[in-house]
Amino acid sequence: MKNKYMKVLSGICVMPLLTACGNRADTMQSADLFAMDTYMSIKACGPEADAALAEAEAKIRVLEQTFSVTDEASDIGKINRADGQPVAVSADTVSVLQTAQKMNRESGGALCISLYPVLRAWGFTTGEYRIPAADEIKALLRNADDTQIFAEGRTVRCPADTEIDLGAVAKGYTGDAVMEIMQAHGISSAIINLGGNVQTRGSRPDGTAWTVGITDPFAPDSLIGTVSVTDRAVITSGNYERYFTGEDGRRYWHILDPADGCPADNGLVSVTVIGGSGAECDALSTALFVEGTQQAAEHWRRSGDFEMILVTSDGELLLTEGIAADYTAKKEMPCRVVQRDEKP
Repeated sequence: MKNKYMKVLSGICVMPLLTACGNRADTMQSADLFAMDTYMSIKACGPEADAALAEAEAKIRVLEQTFSVTDEASDIGKINRADGQPVAVSADTVSVLQTAQKMNRESGGALCISLYPVLRAWGFTTGEYRIPAADEIKALLRNADDTQIFAEGRTVRCPADTEIDLGAVAKGYTGDAVMEIMQAHGISSAIINLGGNVQTRGSRPDGTAWTVGITDPFAPDSLIGTVSVTDRAVITSGNYERYFTGEDGRRYWHILDPADGCPADNGLVSVTVIGGSGAECDALSTALFVEGTQQAAEHWRRSGDFEMILVTSDGELLLTEGIAADYTAKKEMPCRVVQRDEKP
């Protein structure tokens, strides 16, 4: 169990937390659960913390079923088996789908939720890993086109033979939903770790910023550094999270490039995104990984509403200027601050 726990929490860890914030009614409360195929931890401080945690866990269970790609009764299961017919879905599904489509447009197609059959061919959805033949991947990519997925009101329609998976956005969206619950219960200090997706509300109970550790992609049991945040999501995608080694001795990871259906190998091994929306940070971490170093930097300059920490395949650390002052190094490595007005 220890190895599995370390694997699903890879990417981000939360440094030791203050455990109390006043009288007994304001004691930091916590809940741990296993959902969406990962271990999750929620901590909240306030008089209504217990009620908030219970409601948050219930919401996570609902979203887990709603977004499941393997459950035929889920919204995603129904969409993938509709043979091109429109399907009535929840507002949550429409919201996640719209976020994914927005990121698909903004990244030039780097985020693609209709790659599910290609992921399955590689074995990343089953654990039965293999290297698909080029012709097999090419055939599957013909049905991977997010621009042909339509959501109108509470109805979603995909072309026949197109299957989607919202895994690149679902946990981030879940984090946003949990934080809305915290707000409704008057919780001003909370932090959640959804299998490496960290999101905070307010500051720590003592008024200081939360400290979130960033995993070293070259040595996943250690950190490259920490980042201090308040009211932010901190979400990482890396090539060390889910991978296998082929008979050719090469490592193949689960983040695929929609351009060729193969593991994205564009110069990055880890991407951490810091921003206000968990859903968008989740989607961005995948999209930027696929885009690669230079395009990710340009994406950041165009957007202006998130910060990022990149680790390149040759061991360089890149910090955007808006987060550099909040980053504390734990490992010596070449480091460069990406400036907003820097020329490509």
